Amino acid sequence: MAANDRASGPGRAGGSSGADSLMRASLSAVAPGTALRDGLERVLRGNTGGLIVLGMDKTVESMCTGGFVLDVEFTATRLRELCKLDGALILDKDITKIVRAGVQLYPDASIPTEETGTRHRTAQRVSIQSGFPVVSVSQSMRLIALYVGGERRVLEESGAILSRANQALATLERYKLRLDEVAGTLSALEIEDLVTVRDVTAVSQRLEMVRRIATEIAEYVVELGTDGRLLSLQLDELIAGVEPERELVVRDYVPEPTAKRTRTVAEALSELDSLTHAELLELPIVARALGYSGSPETLDSAVSPRGYRLLAKVPRLPGAIIERLVDHFGGLQKLLAASVDDLQTVDGVGEARARSVREGLSRLAESSILERYV
Repeated sequence: MAANDRASGPGRAGGSSGADSLMRASLSAVAPGTALRDGLERVLRGNTGGLIVLGMDKTVESMCTGGFVLDVEFTATRLRELCKLDGALILDKDITKIVRAGVQLYPDASIPTEETGTRHRTAQRVSIQSGFPVVSVSQSMRLIALYVGGERRVLEESGAILSRANQALATLERYKLRLDEVAGTLSALEIEDLVTVRDVTAVSQRLEMVRRIATEIAEYVVELGTDGRLLSLQLDELIAGVEPERELVVRDYVPEPTAKRTRTVAEALSELDSLTHAELLELPIVARALGYSGSPETLDSAVSPRGYRLLAKVPRLPGAIIERLVDHFGGLQKLLAASVDDLQTVDGVGEARARSVREGLSRLAESSILERYV
C-alpha cells in the first residue's frame, strides 16, 4: 500500500507471510504524510495519549464496553479531539471512518504480554486477539507504538530513520560495485569456459547480499512514507536487474539431477533465501544451497553454464526463444560456436533473429574479454 493511500487499509493477519505483509501495510498506513500519522502526532503534541484500533469486527466489538457509536469520516483533527476522552478509538480497517470513541477494551487477560503500562498491555493483547493493528500513544514516554499480531514497533522521527537508511544505501552501493565486478569476471570466464563452482558461488553470494540489504532499505522506505520517495528512486536504480540475475545464475548452474542428488531452481533459490547472514559468508554453504557438495575439491571443480544468463542480455530476445535455444544446444559453448544456419534450426528462430542472436553473443564475448584483460 502506498504511503498516502488509505483506501486499501492495513487489513488483518493470516499466517507468517500474512503477518509480514500486514506489518508493512500498517507501517505504510502510519507513515509520514498520511492523515493518520498527522493525527497521531497531534495527539502526542497535545500530551493526551491514545489507544486506536485499526479495524472493527465482531471480535473487537465483543471486547468493547461503554463509549458511543460515531461512524463519522476520519480526519486528523477529529482523532486529536476524540483522544482527549478517557477510552479507545475504533477505526474501520480502511482508516476512512471513526466507528467508536471513548470505549473501554477488555481483551482476554490470559494472553501473555511483556508490556507493563495498562495502555500498552491492552494494545498488545487486542492486536493478538483481534488480528487488527493497534496504535498506542504514550503521554508519559512521548512515543507512538504500533502493535501488529503482538509485535511492537516504535514509530521514529523521519530524520532518525533516514540516517540509518542512508548508511544502508551507502553499504548497498559498495556491495553493488563488488557484485558488478564478480559478475563481469563470471561472464568472461563463461566465454572462455573456465568457470568453477567457486566463481558461481561468489556471484550467488553477492547477489543474495545485495538483495538482503535492498530488502532492509525497502522497509525504511515504507516507514518514511512521503519522506522516502527519493530513497525509493535511488534503491530502484541500484537493484535494477538483481532479482532476474539471481534466478538466471541458478538456472545456468544448478546441477543436473542424479539418483543421489536433485535440486530444482525453485529449491535452490529457497535454500539461498533461508541461509543466515553467517552462513551466507561461507562459500561451501552457499555451494550446498545451489546443490553442490561444498567440499574444497568441489569448489575448484569446473562447471559450464547452460546459457540463460548471457542469452538474456541479447536485446529483444523472448524468454520462450531462450528456452528453446538452451534446450536445443544444451550449453553456452555450443551456442557460441553455432552459426546463423545452426540457430535457424530452432523453432521460432528465423534468419533475422538468428543473426541478432549471433551478433549479440559475439558482442558480449568481445566486451567481456576486453573488460577482464584491458
